[in-house]
Amino acid sequence: MTPARVRFCLVAGSVLGGIAVAAGAFGAHGLAATLEANGQAGNWQTACSYCMYHALGLIAAGLVASRRRPPCRLALAAGWCFFFGTLIFSGCLAALALSGVTILGAIVPIGGVLMIAGWALLAAAAARLPAAD
Repeated sequence: MTPARVRFCLVAGSVLGGIAVAAGAFGAHGLAATLEANGQAGNWQTACSYCMYHALGLIAAGLVASRRRPPCRLALAAGWCFFFGTLIFSGCLAALALSGVTILGAIVPIGGVLMIAGWALLAAAAARLPAAD
């Protein structure tokens, strides 16, 4: 495991956090009328919220991984689950909100499962951290 993988978690989490804020603002201002008219405002909001939650989870995974030498594999695996889970879950949900292509809704749970796996892996990694004195 290299420090580059830890850095990826921190950078990717920060980028996803920025995307969540920008997408949320765009949905609230630039797309509000369209999303409301199509009944998709809730899907857009969920996509943005989960993107932010898992951006923070990805940063936490990077921080937990960095506490060990070599970096904690469980925490890095959690980071990958958060990253790909967010891309699939939030990405497909946002695409559904914009396009109305309902088949995208069938893909969203795959991202959700990855997100759940990420939290379980992060919990296992945190449980293995040495006790602070």
